Amino acid sequence: MAIKPILFNTEMVRAILDGRKSCTRRLVKPEPQGYFEVSEEPLYIYDTDGNQGKITPPYQPSDILYVRESYSELTFGYVYKADGENIDHLGNVIKWHPSIHMPKEAARIWLKVTDVRVERLQEITEEQACMEGTDPWDEACYENNGWHPTFSDPDSGGDPNMIDGFHKLWDSTINKSDIDRYGWGANPWVWVIEFERCKKPEEDKRCD
Repeated sequence: MAIKPILFNTEMVRAILDGRKSCTRRLVKPEPQGYFEVSEEPLYIYDTDGNQGKITPPYQPSDILYVRESYSELTFGYVYKADGENIDHLGNVIKWHPSIHMPKEAARIWLKVTDVRVERLQEITEEQACMEGTDPWDEACYENNGWHPTFSDPDSGGDPNMIDGFHKLWDSTINKSDIDRYGWGANPWVWVIEFERCKKPEEDKRCD
């Protein structure tokens, strides 16, 4: 077991807090070229054809992750951008810091990795798209499936296509200059990392 940081944007932090996100996909880097083999325990890729050698995932099952998110430190403690309207009363007092700079001591969300595997991005299922925190109210889920439902008539738009929603979500995280290489249409290899919420571990103790 190792304790490591993991970054999520504000939208995905909210999905974790709401209990809608229990999985994340991260690009396999460097990309395997041609033929490669996958070892299961521990998981890694051995690229025999492209001379990349051993490619390991960023996390392994049982690893403990602390979530780095956009935050600010005020006199009374830390506040988090994902809390939205709950901190609106603070007005312009807050200067937000990027998630990558968040110190471990500020972490409020802890995760335990339950499974890691490798697959093509477009192999995702509807169930997995839900686990990724895709918003079923997002218009992208209905672009090919009739009109968008309303809160007064939630059945008016038919069933959401969660994969379409995840497609939009994924591409929104990729730099425009990299979209041809890493976007949905490129169908890159990804690490699929499943997790569950856990308590902050005490020293030398695992999460419950």
